[in-house]
Amino acid sequence: MSRTGLLAKKLGMTHVYDDAGNHIPVTVVSLEGCQVVAQKTMEKDGYTAVQLGAGEAKPKRVSKAERERFAKAKVTPKQKLVEFRVAEENMIAVGEEFIAGHFLPGQKVDVSGITVGKGFAGAMKRHNFGGLRATHGVSISHRSHGSTGQCQDPGKVFKGKKMAGHMGAVRRTNQNLEIARVDNDEGLVLIKGATPGAKGAWLEIRDAVKLPAMEGLIYPAATLADKRAAEKAAEEAEAAAAAEAEAEAKRIAEERQAAMDAADAEVAEGGSDDAKPEEGGDA
Repeated sequence: MSRTGLLAKKLGMTHVYDDAGNHIPVTVVSLEGCQVVAQKTMEKDGYTAVQLGAGEAKPKRVSKAERERFAKAKVTPKQKLVEFRVAEENMIAVGEEFIAGHFLPGQKVDVSGITVGKGFAGAMKRHNFGGLRATHGVSISHRSHGSTGQCQDPGKVFKGKKMAGHMGAVRRTNQNLEIARVDNDEGLVLIKGATPGAKGAWLEIRDAVKLPAMEGLIYPAATLADKRAAEKAAEEAEAAAAAEAEAEAKRIAEERQAAMDAADAEVAEGGSDDAKPEEGGDA
């Protein structure tokens, strides 16, 4: 029963300490107002998914068609859009905004993103080659990759040969990373370890596909509307409890006051009886 992931922006790395005082390096990602922009249904599209958007884009930099689509969904124009496949029962209404509590501390997740681009790199940096000799017998070719082919047969370099070339800027997924902490108020998720991409890169965070789902996950998702509803219900319950306590205190005070009034009346009545002269006494 798959549920949606989240789209977040990588802010950088820092470290935190757990309850035992252990130092934990973490990657900090921000949800940047992640919302549902569109739905993909089986009847219309042949599969079920939700399209999420995050980050605010300047309207002048968004095409007219996209502006109309965002306006129809009643969301602000987004910088980044990503689809997440979900089960039909886990579809989420358009316009719903997510909170960091969608993931739980200790949960395992898969994080996908575009790695840092390194430009044109040599074979030693790109493929961890050992290089040629550093002293005798090599003339200004110490870091070259060496021979790349055989003889006249086959007379070519096979495709996929490890050679110098463009390094980085490819999509990668780090699996089974652990959620260290979440901050619903700031919209931050702290992930233990490193994730693909540089600062400012967009990351896709999903429940780990190779591990069973953690107990306590919120289905179909943890949304801002649900959080506000829960906070409102908690406030109403607290107000009701306070009103009930106040009413109980008032009732107890009234009972005590009534008891005191009854005691005063009884004392006054006894005093008036003692003040009366005895009948049949000497004149």
